Amino acid sequence: MILVGLGASCGALLRYLFTYFWKKTRIDWPLATLFINLTGAFCLGLLVHNFPSSQFTTLFWETGFLGGYTTFSTLNTELITMYNERQWKNLLFYGCLTYFGGLCLVWFAFHL
Repeated sequence: MILVGLGASCGALLRYLFTYFWKKTRIDWPLATLFINLTGAFCLGLLVHNFPSSQFTTLFWETGFLGGYTTFSTLNTELITMYNERQWKNLLFYGCLTYFGGLCLVWFAFHL
């Protein structure tokens, strides 16, 4: 439990820093969440495929750090906001790019 909590704290802090600095660009699109979720998917693919499964790797890195770093809830909140604002093209593009891009990056990480 301690490993998961420590990892999640570190991952959430890194996510916060990325989001904080990305907001300074004043780009009105959820690029920070996209970047975080895609890099998280890639890193999880690397970990699962290239490192021996150990209690530390699973608890600290996979469940803790990457669980705290990636943000499924923020992604879905942003998608619902786009839906409510009738931003159909952004909704479709962002949703497909995140989900399909995440799958592609995990696949790519498995084949490095």
